Amino acid sequence: MAGDSSVEAVDRSLKAREECIEMLKNHLARAQQRMKQQVDLHRVDKCFEVGDWVYVKLHPYRQHSVAIRLNQKFSPKFFGPFPIVTHIGDVAYRLQLPP
Repeated sequence: MAGDSSVEAVDRSLKAREECIEMLKNHLARAQQRMKQQVDLHRVDKCFEVGDWVYVKLHPYRQHSVAIRLNQKFSPKFFGPFPIVTHIGDVAYRLQLPP
């Protein structure tokens, strides 16, 4: 435990170290809370029903199966709309995609 040393200088150093660590933990927790609040301002909880039409977001550099383009940088990110066939999980849906 900090502060249980027989040498006074070591004891003060250990107490100062523990105070500094506690202060850093508090500052880190406050910064994390502020970041979470800012991110939560932009988040929207979306729910879709079976039969709704949605767009699919694809990463142009990873998924090349939809359309082959000469310049991947300017290819569209969203494809669709496609109808929702079933609801699989909380944020997972099965879509009726073209063959």
